[in-house]
Amino acid sequence: MKLRNMLLTTVTLSIGFSPLAAQSTDAGQPAPDAAPDESYWKRTRLYGLLDTNYSWNFNDPASKRNTFHDFDFRANTGDINYGELAIETPVEPIGFRVDFGFGRTTEIVHGSEEAGRAFRYIQQAYVSARPLKTAGLQFDFGRFVTSAGAEVIETHGNWNYSRSLLFSWAIPFYHLGLRTTIPVSRNYSAGFQVVNGWNNVKDTNGAKTFGLTGALTAGKVTWFHNYYVGREKPDVDGRSQPGARQVFDTTVLVAPNTKTIFYVNFDVGRDKRVTNGSDMWYGIATAARFSLTNRLGFAPRVEWFKDRDGFATGAPQTLKEVTFTGEYRLWGYNGTAFLTRAEYRRDWSNQDAFERANGLPFRRNQNTMLVGLIFHFHGGF
Repeated sequence: MKLRNMLLTTVTLSIGFSPLAAQSTDAGQPAPDAAPDESYWKRTRLYGLLDTNYSWNFNDPASKRNTFHDFDFRANTGDINYGELAIETPVEPIGFRVDFGFGRTTEIVHGSEEAGRAFRYIQQAYVSARPLKTAGLQFDFGRFVTSAGAEVIETHGNWNYSRSLLFSWAIPFYHLGLRTTIPVSRNYSAGFQVVNGWNNVKDTNGAKTFGLTGALTAGKVTWFHNYYVGREKPDVDGRSQPGARQVFDTTVLVAPNTKTIFYVNFDVGRDKRVTNGSDMWYGIATAARFSLTNRLGFAPRVEWFKDRDGFATGAPQTLKEVTFTGEYRLWGYNGTAFLTRAEYRRDWSNQDAFERANGLPFRRNQNTMLVGLIFHFHGGF
């Protein structure tokens, strides 16, 4: 009886996927089931993305980089942020998904990968299995995006163009290992993961990281929660290094009507040092999206992030940012869309963290503006 209760507790700690991706099925998430009378190839989904931008930084940084911006980090120039092509087959009872990518985003997401440069161009590659008569239980094995966070890697799956500080600095981007999901009830889904660690195909130690993830829907409110724990320090001369890393990520998503939706995202992380003490980071972000017309939308975001010991950003500091994003859909039809976004963002730090032109001292704030053009599609064969 005790073992049964433990297993039920583990399962009900739930499925994990990004809240915003839940609103956009082509942003690295499984597509909804197609009609059963459609052919296999029509139920096989093909996804594509081309994302470009031009960014201005009013600090005119000498390095031409927007400090603490991960996915729009090139300043005062144009850039190909990300291009992606992905294919996903039905899971009957076995299927697969592969995402190929190129552009600046691949350097950001896979910057710490030690398995080789070729893996930089594969965002996801996993095999899925859904055993018969298992009430929707699904296993995914391979490389997949993290379940943590309120945003996703693909720009069009988010409300803002730039990513939040929490998505960039508080959580991992991807994992390699085993992911399970199961609908526990009509309103709750659960999952468990065993992965190599944070952002690595090639593990740097003999330990594994474990993930518990969840999604609960109650009317117009959805609550997502994710927890990862495991040793992440590389082995030294074949010897393991003590100290586990933990991160808890939770998001509440509220959709009061068809024109308005908002979320609150909270993250807290802790990495125990080899010696005494631990490094900690934590923060909160809130964002909303207002659909003014069928083509026009507006999305503000505000957040606060404390990197207490400098573990994430390289220096102990408190960061804040406010972002205003306008979106206009230039054209869209049957899963295909071409849209543009204009964005203003202001970042602050309690330290002199933001670069300026050659010869000028760093300052405590940064103002940026950006215009992005995004084309994406999804559909069957």
